[in-house]
Amino acid sequence: MNLDDLDLFKKIDTQNLLAQIDALPDQLQSAWELGQNQTLPNFAEIQNILIAAMGDSAVAAELVAASVSSNIRLPVTLHRGYGLPSYANGRQTLVICISHSGNTEEVLDSFEAAVKNDCSILVISSGGDLEKRAAAKNIPAWKYDYAGSPSAAIGYAYGLLLALFSRLGFIPDPSKDVTEAIAMMKRSQQHITADVIAAKNPAKRYAGQLVGRWVTFVGTEKLAPVARRWKMQVNQLAKAGANFEVIPEAVHSALAAVLNPGETLNAHTMTLFLRAPSDNPRSCQQSDSMRQAFMLEGLNTDVIDARGESLIAHLWTLVIFGDYMCYYLAMAYGVDPS
Repeated sequence: MNLDDLDLFKKIDTQNLLAQIDALPDQLQSAWELGQNQTLPNFAEIQNILIAAMGDSAVAAELVAASVSSNIRLPVTLHRGYGLPSYANGRQTLVICISHSGNTEEVLDSFEAAVKNDCSILVISSGGDLEKRAAAKNIPAWKYDYAGSPSAAIGYAYGLLLALFSRLGFIPDPSKDVTEAIAMMKRSQQHITADVIAAKNPAKRYAGQLVGRWVTFVGTEKLAPVARRWKMQVNQLAKAGANFEVIPEAVHSALAAVLNPGETLNAHTMTLFLRAPSDNPRSCQQSDSMRQAFMLEGLNTDVIDARGESLIAHLWTLVIFGDYMCYYLAMAYGVDPS
């Protein structure tokens, strides 16, 4: 597959997902601005936050949790599944239900459980049954409009949730970091958009290395949501297999898995290590040691670095790089990423 054949891209990509990936920095900007203008509920004496979400919405929530982990004093829990944990009870628990379509079965079930448990509740969606149920019960809902692929709408859930945390006073104002992240995403695009030839386009080159291989993405704790996002994008866009590991936990388990079955499998795998200046120095050492051990066993590995100064920039420059890489992998396989 010629990853510079843009005419063929148009034939494969029937819903023009590429344009949606191209627009991701502007989407994040729009979401952040939209979050500044939504009606802010009066949530008093909140003691803990639970976010009910699935799929890409859940990854967006994980990205927010990673972004604020060093400066939020309330516990934040991500709930993927039905119902709610038993502690989510009473007005002191803020349950934020996020569903792009508004029709996600598990999130709707969590919403009903939150109502039953008399929790404080806020809904984020583009509409659907979740918005209707919220309106019927006079529960605040932050709505956004997006007609594209759910996997490409990750900026909306992230920007709105981060704005909510900021406006409620849970975290210091992150406006400067959001602005930097958007600028760095656009700067990164100068090297990875489809019109940049493969010889000069790292996202295309990495996609080429992933063809025919089972890929594992390894990130540190703060980069874990990005590693999960890349895994999901390989699944959803390229219809291919992938998994992810998190440092430091991976050095206690995955590192031991390099011995068997040995050479038979090694040629058909690729492990990409995600790296950022915001990583814990000890985790960086562990990641480097793990990669070295993999290489000594003949495993294919490489490193992809985040860009920018802030953690938010690190997360989002990696997110957009992965979106392009997985899109090009879909093109290499000749499958419609939408």
